[in-house]
Amino acid sequence: MRLIFWNMDHLTTGKIYNFQFWLLCGGSFLFFASFNMIIPELPAYLTSLGGEDYKGLIIALFTLTAGLSRPFSGKLTDTVGRIPIMIFGSAVCMVAGLLYPLLGTVLGFLLLRLFHGLSTGFKPTATSAYVADIAPGNRRGEAMGILGFFGSVGMASGPVLGSYIAMTLSLNMMFYVSSMLALISVLVLIGMRETLPEKKKFHFRLLRVSKKDILEPRVFPSSAVLMFNVFAFGVILTIVPDLTIYLGLSNKGVFFAIFTVTSLLVRIFAGQLSDRIGRVPVLIMATLTLITALALIAFSQTLIFFYLAAATYGIGIGMGSPTSYAWTIDLSDDAHRGRAMATMFIALEVGIGAGALISSWLYGNNPENFTMVFMISALVTSCSLFYLIFYRLVLNRRMKQEMVK
Repeated sequence: MRLIFWNMDHLTTGKIYNFQFWLLCGGSFLFFASFNMIIPELPAYLTSLGGEDYKGLIIALFTLTAGLSRPFSGKLTDTVGRIPIMIFGSAVCMVAGLLYPLLGTVLGFLLLRLFHGLSTGFKPTATSAYVADIAPGNRRGEAMGILGFFGSVGMASGPVLGSYIAMTLSLNMMFYVSSMLALISVLVLIGMRETLPEKKKFHFRLLRVSKKDILEPRVFPSSAVLMFNVFAFGVILTIVPDLTIYLGLSNKGVFFAIFTVTSLLVRIFAGQLSDRIGRVPVLIMATLTLITALALIAFSQTLIFFYLAAATYGIGIGMGSPTSYAWTIDLSDDAHRGRAMATMFIALEVGIGAGALISSWLYGNNPENFTMVFMISALVTSCSLFYLIFYRLVLNRRMKQEMVK
């Protein structure tokens, strides 16, 4: 009863920025820093193991497991609780960081990427459901923006720190630091209070999922838009490290740091803007920005263009991410919030994984293909723009029909 009371008091007062919220933000920062700090160095690491032809699998295998685990994480989030699922996701990162130095073969590395993907299959699903529990409907975009701010700081600082540690100390030390950050994230989460009113004890029968547990039809619009928009992110994770070296930069995390910093500058304000003018208009602006950024990357022949492209991409991500998450929560119902977020994240993993696989195949380790790969990414992102415009037209038509009635 105490927990239910706390939630009801929150919803009536609108107070969301309490100690629990800031713990959630801190845990999100550590989690994203943990698994992102190793990404820029993984293509070169896999090449050193003799797996140069498998670069596209670095992200694809990670997202495959993440996507396949979403129905389970969504169901468990709605039954076992938000906190246990977040802890499990962070713990996977901790274990994976310790195993990378031990599995020094191509096969071992690829299997570990499959395992590591469980982390994002579980942690973000429960985190988003937790925020939805504590944020009133008229401030969801704002709350998602602030949570995303901390996650983005982790995404920005992680790659730079990881590459620095790899260059000055060793790759193994980079993996150990990644594991340590995940451990701290687990400790932070242990101190948090559960928001699911009626929890069930974990039992293996809860892992049985039916068709209705896999996807939430209510959130298909927001999920489709997100899938098309993050296709390019899979491309960037796979191709940008090589493009960075081609342009003469030694630290492969610079692009990631720039786009994440610019996303921080607009993320909170974009969330607030979507609360005021609506999710779809903000997503249209975000998608246009992403298309512009991808065109800039495609024709980057100097570092100035490269940096400008990174900054522009960050603005698009900063506008789109919190708005997509908030829109998904808007479309979902309270009883199946975990399933709704899982559906959205399945779409996210499909988009990122497809981007990684297709771009790796098109790139073929040939620098002459950089332009083609990123222009195709811009074309895929345009599908999101067309869908949003169509969705808005249909929505406006329905509103006019209701007014006439």
